Amino acid sequence: MKRLSAALVIGAGLALAFAPAARPVHASDAPHRTCPAEMAFTAGTCMDRYEARLLERHEDGSLTPFPAFARPKHGVFVAESRAGVRPQGYISQLEAASACQNAGKRLCTLSEWYRACRGEHDTLYPYGATYERGRCNVGKPHLLSILHGDDPQAWSYETAFNDPELNRRPGFLAETGEYAGCVTSAGVFDLVGNLHEWVADRVDASIAQKMPLKSEIRSRIARNTGKGVFMGGFFSTMNQHGAGCDFVTMAHEPRYHDYSTGFRCCQDP
Repeated sequence: MKRLSAALVIGAGLALAFAPAARPVHASDAPHRTCPAEMAFTAGTCMDRYEARLLERHEDGSLTPFPAFARPKHGVFVAESRAGVRPQGYISQLEAASACQNAGKRLCTLSEWYRACRGEHDTLYPYGATYERGRCNVGKPHLLSILHGDDPQAWSYETAFNDPELNRRPGFLAETGEYAGCVTSAGVFDLVGNLHEWVADRVDASIAQKMPLKSEIRSRIARNTGKGVFMGGFFSTMNQHGAGCDFVTMAHEPRYHDYSTGFRCCQDP
């Protein structure tokens, strides 16, 4: 697979916006739109083909890869959409949104992400209508239990959920594009599994009109108002919060981060 890259500089501040649903966008529309090489035209927008990794920018302007298993706490970071690298976990919605904004891009809206995942044929999975084992990086054993014991009450936020070993352990977090069958017809990889992906939306009543929701998730919209949203599941999930493209989590603050949270960007064509 040819490696394609784009740089995004992480900075501070972003007004997170909602976008109304639009008509489905078909492959026949793509030749009439222009996107950067590292992006695909899908769902009416340009979307990064791969989940982002980070590079660290130094004072002399040089860039070095930032470990995908570390927290980007300080400094200036550059996100890169490229095949064959481990994508960045441990990142918050605010940090991800700033990365996109400072590169002239933005986080995808929930509606854009959802339509892109379901593709031109409007299927539950990026590759088709029914689940196929091994197509996407999902259903792995639960690493928190393996590394921190079976009692969730003992899992602390900093030392358990943000344990660097979780995304360093072989066989769990995959390189971008490694699951070659987990791809949409437009050429966007890993929308289901590998890492959760932050989208731009904050929770409000309109969420229920943007995508199907499990009843228990729908019932918690009011109490979760203002929280961030991430999509698609990660390497240890299946259908707990919805199957395939319908998987959504909206119970965490925009500053939340753990080993499962990643992102990619969109850009108006």
